[in-house]
Amino acid sequence: MKFFIDTANLSEIKAAQELGVLDGVTTNPSLMAKEGITGTNNILKHYVDICNISDGDVSAEVNSVDYDGMIREGEELAELHERIVVKLPMTKDGVRACKYFSSKGIKVNVTLVFSPGQALLAAKAGATYVSPFIGRLDDISTDGLNLIAEIREIYDNYGYETEILAASVRNTMHIVNCAKIGADVMTGPLSAILGLLKHPLTDIGLAQFVADYQKGNKS
Repeated sequence: MKFFIDTANLSEIKAAQELGVLDGVTTNPSLMAKEGITGTNNILKHYVDICNISDGDVSAEVNSVDYDGMIREGEELAELHERIVVKLPMTKDGVRACKYFSSKGIKVNVTLVFSPGQALLAAKAGATYVSPFIGRLDDISTDGLNLIAEIREIYDNYGYETEILAASVRNTMHIVNCAKIGADVMTGPLSAILGLLKHPLTDIGLAQFVADYQKGNKS
């Protein structure tokens, strides 16, 4: 499973990259605003800065909600860097724009997916990635992980190459469970990724190893 980090924070992206497990980055206007990145030129520059840190795909989201606007913005984003993936919303115009970009060999991430039918449409339109938001479904007492499983079944039935990018990942167990049911990619915060490192028995065992070494190697 690929590990993407969902942030616009350059320090967090560097930390994930240095860990050696980062496969890509996703971000959006809300995450940009959280880091104080505003204004079109600053946002475009920030995407390039992210590409210069990460070795993998970087999803850059359009702000337009109409087809012509998505095409205009998406083309501008795609020209920024070879690793930019144009991020489009799961709407009628978003699906049309997905087909346009995929037919031109430009990678697309269809976001805000909450149903198997939406994921099916995205795959039919040639999406590189489809982003089901599991955490937001959990927030309304709906099983987000079940959506991943349903999409996996549909894609496997028909051999779709669209990768399932589990988004709105909130915690370490989300990552583990997404891996168990076959998500191709997960995107989440650095804290969730680092959480995979933690186990009390690892800490206890390491402390014992260090203590035993020190006992046997006193000067």
